[in-house]
Amino acid sequence: MSAKERILERFLDGSISKKNVAEICKILSIPYRERTRLLPLLEELCEEGKLYKTASGKYGTSEQLGLIKGKISGNERGFGFLMPEDKERYEKDFFIPRKYMHGAFHGDTVLAEQISWSSEQETERNEAKVVKVLERGYQTIVGVFRKDKRAGYLYPDEKKFSAPVYIPLSDCYQIKNGVKAVAKITEYPFGKAPGGKIVEVLGEEDDFFAEELSIIRSYNLREEFPAGVEKEAEKCEKRGIMPADLQNRRDFRDKLIVTIDGEDTRDIDDAISLEKAGENYLLGVHIADVSHYVTQKSALDNEAFERGTSVYFPDCVLPMLPRALSNGICSLNEGEDRLTLSCLMTVDKNGKVKQSEIVEGVIRSAHKMTYTEITKILDNDEETKEKYADVTDMVSLFAELTRILQEKRNKKGSVTLDVKEAKILFDKDTNEITIPDYERAFSYQIIEAFMVLANETVAEYMHSIEAPFIYRIHEKPSEEKAQTFRAFAQGLGLTARFNADDVKPYDYQNLLIKAKDLPSYSVLNRVMLRSMQKARYSPENVGHFGLASECYCHFTSPIRRYPDLCIHRIIKEVINGKYAEAVEKYSGFVERAADQSSDRERKAADAERDVDDLYKTMFMSERIGEEYEAVISGVTSFGLFAELPNTIEGFIPIESLYGTYKFDADKFCLIGSGKTFSLGETLKVKVVDVDFYRRRTEFRLLQKIEKQV
Repeated sequence: MSAKERILERFLDGSISKKNVAEICKILSIPYRERTRLLPLLEELCEEGKLYKTASGKYGTSEQLGLIKGKISGNERGFGFLMPEDKERYEKDFFIPRKYMHGAFHGDTVLAEQISWSSEQETERNEAKVVKVLERGYQTIVGVFRKDKRAGYLYPDEKKFSAPVYIPLSDCYQIKNGVKAVAKITEYPFGKAPGGKIVEVLGEEDDFFAEELSIIRSYNLREEFPAGVEKEAEKCEKRGIMPADLQNRRDFRDKLIVTIDGEDTRDIDDAISLEKAGENYLLGVHIADVSHYVTQKSALDNEAFERGTSVYFPDCVLPMLPRALSNGICSLNEGEDRLTLSCLMTVDKNGKVKQSEIVEGVIRSAHKMTYTEITKILDNDEETKEKYADVTDMVSLFAELTRILQEKRNKKGSVTLDVKEAKILFDKDTNEITIPDYERAFSYQIIEAFMVLANETVAEYMHSIEAPFIYRIHEKPSEEKAQTFRAFAQGLGLTARFNADDVKPYDYQNLLIKAKDLPSYSVLNRVMLRSMQKARYSPENVGHFGLASECYCHFTSPIRRYPDLCIHRIIKEVINGKYAEAVEKYSGFVERAADQSSDRERKAADAERDVDDLYKTMFMSERIGEEYEAVISGVTSFGLFAELPNTIEGFIPIESLYGTYKFDADKFCLIGSGKTFSLGETLKVKVVDVDFYRRRTEFRLLQKIEKQV
């Protein structure tokens, strides 16, 4: 055994752990003057990650020293926050002063040492010091390139990354000053700016599409498919459906089945059928059988796993699967035979599923209908009813069953948030952006109700047989966030007496009912949403708070979501009598797939939001000087946020309100100069400026509009 191994052994048995060099020398009977023999061994063990050294010079394993593993959230001023990996042990983040960042940057995974006691809570430390960077968060980064006579620098768009990336002049002399670019980070020298190399120029700094592309690049979204993946997809499409594919499948091609989607939808996952048998409803939810084509561990599957989800932007889609599958052989296109995994449910007049069955099937959709057309049929538009004469009776049944299901879910306490989402339309021929006023027609609720029921039915069955599975879970709000939301609701004058430490879905639902006719209703929805945890995927079922569901999954969109594709494979194994094989294949995999899918979903949602904000800013830049009615959607000490009917939010700086105002945090209002501005009130505003850097629109207040009660 070498000297280094003997030293490590003494650390592992605890005899010299948490000791400094002098103490270690004493315990090991090494003369202090000969400590130079010991120091190189300790440094080697630290380099190998087997030992760590604290700020006070003590050595030990990460566990012995109580080091915290977590991710850095940076700040442009150089300090950061440590977000611990172990959320159960560490409920709060730790502040890291700039001098203690020790070469760590935003996004890095680190080990950190707690260094100071909180002044408010004597049992908890609130500051930390980075001990070691375990993994860098950025290998590439997007920003604006600038250079002088000595060197070039990429200034990151992500302002939490607090240093520009140094580019040697010899590597960038041909690159134009001021362009948006992507840099590969080649080194992180301690105490200096990271070094890098420009690997892609995206366009001019003020170019709209270069800005959009920079957002896509900043999230490391996968755009083009590898040639092998495309080839595999094209082979599947070319093969089509063979007679052998139909063996042991339920044939639904003689049934009246339709799809309902937006006008521009090309990747159609789901189709529905509905008929009545006495007082019961026979509902069929037919989902594209993507797993028939995308087999486990194939090139297509590996790529889909890495992507996790399709990402939707106003001008393009980054699909999870190549278009030969997503728009072709897997899409439930009108009049074409398609393979499905179908959930067949018998639903009684109270909305309860009396009987259900999951089968492999084949369908032929009669019509590709749109939400607009369904709305017209329900509104008795004669032209549309004549066009779809064969399905008008079924559409009436759609509405009938949807109302039954909604009533049942409301009785359970489902939190039906009415959070507005912008519908951004982009014309590629004219580059024109259109954002119509928000409208959520009942036709959208039909598909939502049927898909939720199928998701719940499938999850309950798989949970009952204890098969490995991926659930869609939504944990209840934390006590702290529930308390904050309760105070907010009370500030609006609502009665909110629920227990913050054990809030129930119906507590939130009751508040929405009470606020339904108040001006602050939409704001209450938004703040309620912020108080909730984020839904995620998990191999363990803990229920879905928002839906008041004890068991839920995502089954209905395997073209665009990996968890759906994964559970389709498990379901097919089970219904074909291969339960043991499913357990062996997927017991370990479902946890990895759940974590990966949750992570990719978050990144996709953030990217979609950032790009939407960019489009909103561009849209409003062409409307400077125009006047609108807006509702106060946020009140802060520095101004007001106001929302237009099309969901675009603008900011009104407090200095533009003329007068002196005081922010009342309890009542969420500004008071002063004989006026009060509160959430939900209506204003007349003028668009005065846009800030592309912040992707924000600035309004000027023209007048406060008093609504007649």
